[in-house]
Amino acid sequence: NYLGNIPAPLRDRLEIVEVSSYTEYEKFEIAKRHLVKKQLLNNGLDEASFTISDQAIYKIIQEYTREAGVRELERMIGTLVRKAIKTILIDHLDKVDITVDNIEEFLGRPKYTHNMTEELDQIGVVTGLAYTQFGGDTLSVEATHYKGEGRLVLTGKLGDVMKESAMISLSLLKARMPLTADFFKEQDIHIHVPSGAVPKDGPSAGVTLFTALASLITGIKADPKLAMTGEITLRGTVLPIGGLKEKLLAARAAGIRKVLIPQDNTGDLKDLPQELKQDLQITPVKTVDEVIHHALGITMTQLQCTHKDG
Repeated sequence: NYLGNIPAPLRDRLEIVEVSSYTEYEKFEIAKRHLVKKQLLNNGLDEASFTISDQAIYKIIQEYTREAGVRELERMIGTLVRKAIKTILIDHLDKVDITVDNIEEFLGRPKYTHNMTEELDQIGVVTGLAYTQFGGDTLSVEATHYKGEGRLVLTGKLGDVMKESAMISLSLLKARMPLTADFFKEQDIHIHVPSGAVPKDGPSAGVTLFTALASLITGIKADPKLAMTGEITLRGTVLPIGGLKEKLLAARAAGIRKVLIPQDNTGDLKDLPQELKQDLQITPVKTVDEVIHHALGITMTQLQCTHKDG
């Protein structure tokens, strides 16, 4: 499921065929048209003896599976069918109907919940988008400061590349805000990315890290319904990223309304499902200047002169 887990010598000898994640709608259609019928046939249950509502299928997709494909979804449907057979035999029933009201009786409590966005905007908190082996996900980047010696503290089980992105973001911010030189010398900056036990890496959190720091220093809150993804350079350029479709799917599931993506990724938009593009306001950006404008409502010139303590 994740190309990075394949050893480099073996990967060099393979022809890589990229298959993007299914949308929730695509998973639903696959389940309704094929998977339910397949599991009924495999387990010897007549179609007249088993029904599952559309809402129940969506509940399985959203709360019992976390994957790019449909393998786990098929396993869950198979479990439902086998438990339905048991119920029919024990209780002498003619038919079992699976709905959102009784699905927990068959599958237990839900395993997953979407990382829903915060309802309240907060200083130093910005939503980013990540690409994992299970598809896309949202991540909240938190930044705070306290009296210290100018150190940068990073927590949340960040990988080396993501740590470098944080250092680039801080260096870029210092370069763009020379009036705050004394502030950076006298304060420690702490960046944390929940969930702390889950490893996180990759350069695409660069714009999120930079915006969280800019929000922290200026005291301007970022819109909690705004998410972003993109690598940044020391010159403030936003570079393209991978896994755009998966990230946008995660954004929609989390209740995001607007997403900032790198300008160089606009070519990927033509491959996105139409319903996804309709549900999200997708805005391409070239530089951190544009990111700050959309996220905090200020220009880079205003950023250079803005500090929440003076």
